[in-house]
Amino acid sequence: MHIYTIVGPALSIFPDLLYNENMASSSVDNAPAPRGTPLLQVSHLKTYFDKGRFHAVDDISFDIYKGEVFGLVGESGCGKTTTGRSIIGLYDITGGSVSFDGKLLRAGTLDYRKAIRAAKAEYKHQGISRLELDRAIRENTEKIREAESLRRKMRFDTKIQMIYQDPASSLDPRMTVREIIGEGLRIRGVKDERQIGMAVAKALVRVGLLSEYADRYPHEFSGGQRQRIGIARAIIMEPSLIIADEPISALDVSIKAQVINLLNDLRRDLGLTVLFIAHDLSVVKYFCDRIAVMYRGKIVELAPSAELFARPLHPYTRSLLSAVPLPDPHYERKRERTVYLPEEAHDYRREKPLMRQLAPSHYVWCNGAEAARYKRELEDSPQDADGTESGK
Repeated sequence: MHIYTIVGPALSIFPDLLYNENMASSSVDNAPAPRGTPLLQVSHLKTYFDKGRFHAVDDISFDIYKGEVFGLVGESGCGKTTTGRSIIGLYDITGGSVSFDGKLLRAGTLDYRKAIRAAKAEYKHQGISRLELDRAIRENTEKIREAESLRRKMRFDTKIQMIYQDPASSLDPRMTVREIIGEGLRIRGVKDERQIGMAVAKALVRVGLLSEYADRYPHEFSGGQRQRIGIARAIIMEPSLIIADEPISALDVSIKAQVINLLNDLRRDLGLTVLFIAHDLSVVKYFCDRIAVMYRGKIVELAPSAELFARPLHPYTRSLLSAVPLPDPHYERKRERTVYLPEEAHDYRREKPLMRQLAPSHYVWCNGAEAARYKRELEDSPQDADGTESGK
């Protein structure tokens, strides 16, 4: 019997910013996050634009656990930022669902509509009975109503906050720092200006700025200081989850280190969970517990940080890692880039790829033949307890 119903969610202080093999042991906060009930569950998320013709995010699933830093990496245009904005609600999602702290936060309707069409087609070919068809239509229609209700209510959870990529454009130039940071408290309903002022001053000090800066405007600060203001705006709401959308990409190298160290301190002191979106792999390697690699809207590999860098399996992941520079001029002269060409790397004419688990906590987007080959590669490169390959 076939019932077409979509149910439930699926499945500090580093010496430099260039990756080297010693970083596996120098990362102080890369211990595996404790498992349990995920804080954030992203299930079959789809975000399409241009009337469904452009698939910015195309059926991705992952969980983020409390206290974890989850990295999302990939080249420009792969869907990283769209994923973060879809989770927080800045973009309407097309399909799938996002659950936070056990509650459905938002959902799309595409999968439910497809399930209804599939049930009707099955009934037309006498594959299911009329009773089964009616049940499939009723259950999926109810889920469509629920998803549309969430969209109309524009449900936001202040326990999720976002740090934006460009610290200049994300701050209103007509507002003072006090107004920018305290805006969330006012929206929440806090009316006591003295209480708001004290909270703003405390947030500024926590991010390494002077409380006297509260009466200044964004244009009076440097890029690094503006990003600290953005971080203060996020933490003043006492969030459980912060989505950091490439928070250091517009900053100088020395400022990058300061901001990353600040985020690491806040993570430890406030018990924050972080979705860290970036394309700088050396920073991600240092800062994140687990990493998901995105390419053209899909997650192609997901693994613990040390595991991903020591034993990358998907050709695109290997291509990304081959582009990471090392502070060694002799090595750099001989370094060979691995170019990823999907039409040459894969043959999906007979069997389509799926996200498959090839090792504990290591998932790869591949078909059966590729999975068998990747498993052999894993067996040929045993891993030590610190996440590096044996013999290195």
